[in-house]
Amino acid sequence: MKNKFYQYILHLQDQICHGLEAVEGKAKFREDIWERPEGGGGRTRVIENGNVIEKGGVNISAVHGKLPDSMQKLFNVGEADFFACGLSLVIHPKNPMVPTVHANWRYFEMYDDNGNVINSWFGGGQDLTPYYLFEEDAIHFHQTCKTACDKHNPEFYPKYKKQCDDYFWNAHRNEARGLGGLFFDYCKQTDTMKMEDWYNFVTEVVNSFLEAYVPIIEKRKNLPYTPAQRRWQEIRRGRYVEFNLVHDKGTLFGLKTNGRIESILMSLPPHVQWVYDHHPEVGSEEEKLIKVLEKPVDWI
Repeated sequence: MKNKFYQYILHLQDQICHGLEAVEGKAKFREDIWERPEGGGGRTRVIENGNVIEKGGVNISAVHGKLPDSMQKLFNVGEADFFACGLSLVIHPKNPMVPTVHANWRYFEMYDDNGNVINSWFGGGQDLTPYYLFEEDAIHFHQTCKTACDKHNPEFYPKYKKQCDDYFWNAHRNEARGLGGLFFDYCKQTDTMKMEDWYNFVTEVVNSFLEAYVPIIEKRKNLPYTPAQRRWQEIRRGRYVEFNLVHDKGTLFGLKTNGRIESILMSLPPHVQWVYDHHPEVGSEEEKLIKVLEKPVDWI
């Protein structure tokens, strides 16, 4: 399974990068190949200063070795070997009318002293973080997610949508990071779902990603915006940074397993503001977004 999923994400990285370059129109992804001293490595691709994408990355990694102490405590296990591979992406568009998007899909294995697999699971998801609210974009993104989920189990979308709302919650701000999407983790073999079934589900979701996001870029990328709207985008990006550095499991996992720091922090936007005690004008489009982030919305 690990070889199958790794081969899948190798091709997936090419597919997503080509799709994003097509809608970007100017900038191209640059590639870095890196190795992890403890075992494994990855292929980082970053795009910057484009007509549409201000900064973004589509990264894959496959790392292995001894499970670090911090992760042993997290998983409540003793010493063990592990393997983890996945693709992680973040796209920060230039135009504040285009939402930021994040996605991550991964596979994890743990082994006993004889190299036998003692635990394995899939995880991942995707979520949308707008700066200005276009409800039709939220509906399109969630409907695409739901359509992919429904092909496997009608209970998956409501379950993983709720988990996404719960996970991407900036508790210290008491607000959502964005409009959510899907979030699933520890998808292990059960009586009703074999690992092959989980693989089919995860790849179904992944294969719908460009369909979920690219039409939104196309619709919004040429809309006019003002310096004040750009400033609002940078203020909201500050909340994005706060979540990634305080709460995000993927960021913390990378830092605690001696991951490549440039790839881990690729998710941070290039221009951000923190304005003391900032509140949007009452009745404004900015306040409309804030109100929506106070409580999860059922978009479908």
